[in-house]
Amino acid sequence: MLAEHHPLERLLKRLPLAHQYESSGITTAYLVGGFALDALLVRVDPPRCGDAVLVQEGYVDRTMAVGLAGGPFLSAALALWASRHFASFDVAVYVHASPEARRARMRRRQRVDVGDRNSVEEGFAGRFNSALLHHLGRRHRTVLVFDTEQYSPQEMARQVLAAAGLLSEETQRPHGDSFELVVPSTPAS
Repeated sequence: MLAEHHPLERLLKRLPLAHQYESSGITTAYLVGGFALDALLVRVDPPRCGDAVLVQEGYVDRTMAVGLAGGPFLSAALALWASRHFASFDVAVYVHASPEARRARMRRRQRVDVGDRNSVEEGFAGRFNSALLHHLGRRHRTVLVFDTEQYSPQEMARQVLAAAGLLSEETQRPHGDSFELVVPSTPAS
């Protein structure tokens, strides 16, 4: 959550997110008790991050997309309609991989949960990607989409910082096939 103090955050973290795609209750709890309340709270109790970059993974956009792809659940459809009331970000980033690439990564893991297995199912993956990209485009001014098979983490980070206006031309130094990030108050390595 974005608000510095969210009264329901601990309770929400107890919900089994791996089962959200099949649960209207989990989707609704996060959309209403989590993100709608967070949008109100953040106005009076904003995050205290100073001049740091705030990275929020899997906020309301992902929750709505899972609810639409897995259900579709009424709460996800209503949240899409009311999306202007949720917090938006300077830069929205969608990092993804094809179902085939995710399957290959899952084969190398020791533990794979039901959410992981569901994410590689062609029907769900297609519905999720469609819902998420449509929703991101409606809610945020800048949307970056990265395929993990095509971009290194360093290149993704460089492009995100550049899109957020946090890199000037002199702080970007190409080094062969990779980039070294040099940002204010961070020495070059």
